[in-house]
Amino acid sequence: MNQIKEYLEKIVELSDSDWEIFSSKLIRTEYKKKTTLLKIGKIENHLSFIEKGSIRLYIPKVENDITFGFCFKGQFMSAYDSFLTQSPSTYQTETLTATTLWRLKFIDLQDIYKRTKIGNIIGRVTAENLFLMKSQREQSLLNETAEKRYLNLFTERPQLIKEIPLKYLASYIGVTPQALSRIRKRIS
Repeated sequence: MNQIKEYLEKIVELSDSDWEIFSSKLIRTEYKKKTTLLKIGKIENHLSFIEKGSIRLYIPKVENDITFGFCFKGQFMSAYDSFLTQSPSTYQTETLTATTLWRLKFIDLQDIYKRTKIGNIIGRVTAENLFLMKSQREQSLLNETAEKRYLNLFTERPQLIKEIPLKYLASYIGVTPQALSRIRKRIS
């Protein structure tokens, strides 16, 4: 739980009373590798902070899943659009490793927004960060080659290269696993 407190303190000055309210709503959960956290058609009811592990966001397909996001230790994660609108998700989330989450229910987060001075600031900053990540990814897919996207991972998100299976990395940068193998061979 200290990781969350440290994360929040980087965003806002955290009073003891606000932390007490926020932390009282957190539920610690542990998941095994390859656990589906949310299935298509289900409503995301949690905003989760990753204490340990990694998670992918993807659209399951018959031949190859389309992976479009990853979340790691020290980050908040959610099928955020489903969470915000409380409508069914159009994608799934799955643990890639054994994962420990601190989870907030939707209704509890609404209570935090109402009862604390920090709730709305944290919500805004988190939403802004998620938007920027999504926007950068979209721009990358539209403006860069697959090779450039792969090379960018080394500098921008090196944990992806270390922790994520190649088939998911290939999908994330928008190529087949075979094309990613050729890219890796060319740059090594």
